Amino acid sequence: MSAGGPIRYGIVGHGWRADFYLRLARQAPERFQCVGAVTRRADVGARLEQQWGIPTYRRIEELVAAAAPEVVVTSVPREANPDVVRTLVDLDTAVLSETPPAPDADGLRALWAAVGDRDLVQVAEQHPYLPVIVALRTLIADGVLGQVSSAQVSWTHDYHATALLRCLLGVGAQAARVSAVSTVNPLLDGPDRGGWPATQEVRPADHTIGLLEIAGRTGVYDFTETQWFNPWRRRHVIVRGSHGEIVDSDVTWSTADGAPVSAPIVRRHTGFDGNLEGADLDTLSWSGRVLYRNPYPGSRLSDEEIAIATCLEHTGRWRRGEVPPPYPLADACQDHLLALAIHAAAEAGAPVTTDVEPWAGAVR
Repeated sequence: MSAGGPIRYGIVGHGWRADFYLRLARQAPERFQCVGAVTRRADVGARLEQQWGIPTYRRIEELVAAAAPEVVVTSVPREANPDVVRTLVDLDTAVLSETPPAPDADGLRALWAAVGDRDLVQVAEQHPYLPVIVALRTLIADGVLGQVSSAQVSWTHDYHATALLRCLLGVGAQAARVSAVSTVNPLLDGPDRGGWPATQEVRPADHTIGLLEIAGRTGVYDFTETQWFNPWRRRHVIVRGSHGEIVDSDVTWSTADGAPVSAPIVRRHTGFDGNLEGADLDTLSWSGRVLYRNPYPGSRLSDEEIAIATCLEHTGRWRRGEVPPPYPLADACQDHLLALAIHAAAEAGAPVTTDVEPWAGAVR
């Protein structure tokens, strides 16, 4: 928690994604304060004011002048996002940008050229901050697997998945050789953002598998359309190194004398059976060691909400000079570039190679 009090943030936009940030101020008010939102339409603004108890504005300049947010979250269509980011940077305001920050490679390059050297833009990529991913990253950083050589993610799509692959592999913005194939397969309907369908049907679903070769390491991208919510397509992650591997939550590694041993990552979640601590993630532990502890106990946040909150709080604390940047614009540009390359390779039926881009030197 920051000594400077709750992170004071504004929002540009409204809708499903923006609501995550509005809920944070209600669920963890000691950590987050939403100071206002920008909506183009007055009727939408009136609805937000009534529902969430925040002031709304029609222009970004009004929000910044009246509310003085430390950070502004952009939650707008990807085509509109670059202009919104530029406007905020011109106002010397820190940004937590929607993903992706621009729609295509040319848009990424143009945005980087416009604002990259100002160091005011982070991007709202929460997946590296999911509790289980933080636990895996801790094991990797501590050398449990030895030298990591490959990672496979079947979890989420596009730039979200490539962000996970890069952080698990420990690679930067080197040139990448990308191969991919896309097929269409039958899949039973699952829920979407609005819940379960009234009638379930088997529908065609795109399935894309990509292979990324980066700096001598290999990443495998595996995503089926609607996988985010569909219970018939579970989430999987595999990380392999010279001295062991992680398959989902199972870890196998070598002891000091070369013996193979295994242990699972164990989730402690309160509120089960007779436990009266409330329904919350508590810890993730492995082999007698706590790898992750929920930073928002008592807030009743899902793992996804915990990751979103972490990214927002780290952005505010970064702006205060307290912590390193959570996910800078350069990283977001690189991850979206790789995602675009996966789709280009699948469409072409041949490998493509990415270049070293202008933001490469700023990638963590």
